[in-house]
Amino acid sequence: MKNRISMWTSILLSFGSASLLVSCQPKVDKEHTQATQSADPTAIKTSSADRGKKEWALPAGYPDGTLGEQVKYGEQLVSDTAHYLGPDVDLPDMRIAGNHLSCKNCHLQAGKQANAIGFVGVSHRYPKYRGREDKVASLAQRVNGCFQRSLNGKSLPEESDEMQAILAYMNWLSEGIDGEVKGNGLPKLGFIDRAANPETGKAIYAQQCSVCHGKEGQGVPKQPQNLSEGYTFPPLWGNDSYNDGAGMHRVMTAAQFIHTNMPLGNAKLSVEAAYDVSAYINNQPRPHKAHREKDYPNLTKKPVDTPYGPYADSFSEQQHKYGPFGEIKKQ
Repeated sequence: MKNRISMWTSILLSFGSASLLVSCQPKVDKEHTQATQSADPTAIKTSSADRGKKEWALPAGYPDGTLGEQVKYGEQLVSDTAHYLGPDVDLPDMRIAGNHLSCKNCHLQAGKQANAIGFVGVSHRYPKYRGREDKVASLAQRVNGCFQRSLNGKSLPEESDEMQAILAYMNWLSEGIDGEVKGNGLPKLGFIDRAANPETGKAIYAQQCSVCHGKEGQGVPKQPQNLSEGYTFPPLWGNDSYNDGAGMHRVMTAAQFIHTNMPLGNAKLSVEAAYDVSAYINNQPRPHKAHREKDYPNLTKKPVDTPYGPYADSFSEQQHKYGPFGEIKKQ
């Protein structure tokens, strides 16, 4: 992985359409009109949380010289992870990801989009305490969490040119930011007063999501019959999707992403519909993350929607998976 800087000047920044998580531009019939109504008593809570935060803004241009080449390489790694670090690359020590997803499948527009797990300001939020590990983690460790879970792979060596390029890209997007930024992470949703319903979600998925992600959640490869270049629209379950230890495998996290960003260019699902679609997607088979029981050594730090035990409370795994979550949170 060393001494790759000389190759960066030849990298073409030819990004394709963003590979998104849940859907495109479907038609909606009358049966599902209620699922897409914008009026929602549990809608995103952002107004008070955003007070005092800086506006989301991207840098004016890439840095000059070697640093600029490194930043551009980092952007390519985020945008085309399967090509550079996927399971089919020629060099064995570059096969870091275990599936053919790319980082931008969750971090939309390669981390440049607000309210879509973007990277603007992320460098100033780390090192940061992480409940999943019950310790303070560096940004590189956080990146490797994604490689192990969302990309179902292994850790990228922190000293590698690839990790340093990804960090340089994130640092560039965080230039001039010394505090919190509007639009980082995902907007929080209110709890719904019932359990999320996978069967209801199945019907909504068929109407709203399958046009891009397939009836069986298989996604659309960039090149037919060739997964090595990744996906235009990624698979949402199956062997080539995120594993069951990923953050997106939590119903509330996926619902936040879906409600805020999907359907593509026309996000309109109600909070309840987003919960139900999330429950359906995460009820489907996917790779298993080994040693999940070691997550959250301090069980009191475990999010209420973590779909696997053990727990610090007496609520069932079923309720932790689908809810209702409000009564768990009250304890």
